Amino acid sequence: MKSCKNILLLQGPMGDFFKRLDNFLRSQNYSTYRIGFNLGDYFYSNKDNYFAFKGEKKDWEHYIKNFLKKKQIDKIILFGDCRFYQKKTIQIAKKMNIDIYVFEEGYIRPDFVTFEKWGVNNFSLIPREKEFYEKNNIKLDLKIKPVNFSYYKMAKSATIYYLLAYFGKFLYPNYEHHRELNPYKEFFYGIRNFYRKYKYKYIEKNLLNKIINLKYFFVPLQTYNDFQIKVHSDFKSIEEFIELVLLSFSKNAPKNIFIVIKHHPMDRGRKDYKNFIFNLSKKFGIENRVIVVYDLHLPTLLKNTLGTVTINSTVGLQALYHNSPVKALGKAIYDINGLTDQKNLNEFWINPTKPNKRLFNNYRNYLIKHTQINGSFYGYFDFNDFKKKFSS
Repeated sequence: MKSCKNILLLQGPMGDFFKRLDNFLRSQNYSTYRIGFNLGDYFYSNKDNYFAFKGEKKDWEHYIKNFLKKKQIDKIILFGDCRFYQKKTIQIAKKMNIDIYVFEEGYIRPDFVTFEKWGVNNFSLIPREKEFYEKNNIKLDLKIKPVNFSYYKMAKSATIYYLLAYFGKFLYPNYEHHRELNPYKEFFYGIRNFYRKYKYKYIEKNLLNKIINLKYFFVPLQTYNDFQIKVHSDFKSIEEFIELVLLSFSKNAPKNIFIVIKHHPMDRGRKDYKNFIFNLSKKFGIENRVIVVYDLHLPTLLKNTLGTVTINSTVGLQALYHNSPVKALGKAIYDINGLTDQKNLNEFWINPTKPNKRLFNNYRNYLIKHTQINGSFYGYFDFNDFKKKFSS
């Protein structure tokens, strides 16, 4: 890594990951700065290089421009690229020729997080052409270690963050979080999540064995407030996606075929689409062919399905890994000819196309080599791999 560089860390995941990253960068002789927007950001930061932004949204452009100039920032590291402050910062940094590096949840899960220059998901600059991956036989020289993700650490970090951001709002009166900052609601969702987890574990005890003996298509739902949907698709909601899929299935899928719709585990305490799905199923005359599930083993469902329909979830990549035909209805980085099915959805139910194995292996290896770091925000993280990608 080059020394004497000035790095800005902009917010970050809830918890101490960016603080650990800050400490690592300092150990590599970087000068680091951190900007936060609420008391949760402050709590999880080193205090000697922390700067609090307490202005209104309309003040952010002027503030960040001056900050970048005054501190002579060379590189910016941030988490996510669709939130207001991050998105505006990226636009400004590009004009000022400042490099941007974006962290996000891993494309390849569970052993990786995403780390890309300029943007992630559909803002990613990775090649999207089939020919590129046909010509490049990419090998990996990375030994993948288990990340030992801690759900307890994630839940604890989120709880502390939300409490501090909410009760410290008088210190940051103008901050608008991209999600609702209400610890009372979060506590309720947490309790309901815990209850439903064990409820579904009991209710679905023997369901998986029944499903894998059926002929079925699989539909994994994404979180209701996912930026992947808001920014990188034409869907206004999960409900709109469900309705489109069920209507197409009812009109085109063979009558002996089932459809299995799985809730996202992060929405367990917040959303339950079961009644909505079954009401639509009755309306479309397919109530006997629709199965709604919550916590069944994802790899087993993917291995045995006729095909997977998603908006742009990373489950699509997992499905390709298990050689499942995939139809992506949003803008997905893996929606490439030879990987996903390029026919329209109505035809997909009749003749789904499997991915080209060699093409997918090259694509997956390229993703890992250029955009993934072996690690977790709430577990082991390979700082040496980060060092290679950040200095390249």
